[in-house]
Amino acid sequence: MTDVAQFHNLSHLFISLIGAIVLLAIYRNIRKRFGSLLAEDESQKRVDRGLIYLSLAMLVWVVSGFDSYLAYHFNFQTSPIQVLIISLLSIANNFFLLLALFYFQYAPSFIYESKKGGRVILSIIILVTLLTLGAALVDKPMIYFGLSLKALPDLLLSALISFLLIISLYRTFLHRGLPVVAVISSIVVMLMLASQLPEVFLFLKNDFAVYLLKIVSKTSLIFIFLVLATTWVIQLANTPRPTEMRIHFLDWSLIKLTIPSKNIVDQTVDFSSKTTQFSNLLKFAIRRKYGAAEMQAMVVGAAGEIKNQTYLTRILENLNEILNQSPENALERKDLFTFLGEGKYRIRMLPQDIFIDDALLSEFTANAKNPQYQSILDQTSSGYKK
Repeated sequence: MTDVAQFHNLSHLFISLIGAIVLLAIYRNIRKRFGSLLAEDESQKRVDRGLIYLSLAMLVWVVSGFDSYLAYHFNFQTSPIQVLIISLLSIANNFFLLLALFYFQYAPSFIYESKKGGRVILSIIILVTLLTLGAALVDKPMIYFGLSLKALPDLLLSALISFLLIISLYRTFLHRGLPVVAVISSIVVMLMLASQLPEVFLFLKNDFAVYLLKIVSKTSLIFIFLVLATTWVIQLANTPRPTEMRIHFLDWSLIKLTIPSKNIVDQTVDFSSKTTQFSNLLKFAIRRKYGAAEMQAMVVGAAGEIKNQTYLTRILENLNEILNQSPENALERKDLFTFLGEGKYRIRMLPQDIFIDDALLSEFTANAKNPQYQSILDQTSSGYKK
């Protein structure tokens, strides 16, 4: 079985190393080719950092493979120190995966919309690390009813990260039009978690099956990360540049939109009875055109002026339906809105490319429930006064 273990360790090491290098190469290419777009769009910096942290997670697998190879070669794989090293490397891997999730566009919103959610998960990681170190100091094996309690904290942390990773990958691939990959990614993450079960549930121990499960699940996950990176590159390439976009608010529920890369040139959109979507879009436009830098974004969420992410989605759905956009040219959230973190969004059009009819602007501010819009206009450097 030593040959099988060493084959697994070396395969694990080199596959992870190649995967990490390829992801870093994609990251460098993104920075080189889309530098101006990244500088303009804060939300896309999430992509770059996400790739970096995924690469670091793979590099942890490289270190883990090298450590396991040495442990088997020098026959100290069952020593308490080696068990501790394995647990700490697993925690480090989970930590980098968590950091990557902060930059996933479709990760559970509590991770990145507020600092509190991130702090809670980071606190859990610190607690698991302390429990792992404390268990390592205990001389007893801590095995009860076939369960190894020393490895339990790490398994629970892995289960939490796996749950978040499944949701994030599934949503991302589903929104990218890859439902098959979305399902496969969920299965792969569950298999990777299953490969850790024998470390706690000792009666499941089967070296050949465990090594096979580990190499298949981790190799598959690396492939999925590469597909994920590729879809991000395609997304960046298809994202309209702010300099090409223009929007005119002509009257209530009536706008004229220009986005040449989406085959939209001076097309009139009548929101008709969908006044909520029109009003929300107008709010974003007023803030962007007339507001100071700190006033240009709007919080979307329970604590914000727009109470739900669904309202942003409806704006895009209505635009695509009215303009009869093909699936290839359908407007996505990233095309019109920039995510600034902590639930804040800003319209991507440049202030000089946003035009609002004076009568419409005056009527809107006179009837707006939020007095902040009148204050924005009163303080604008453009000299507009109601």
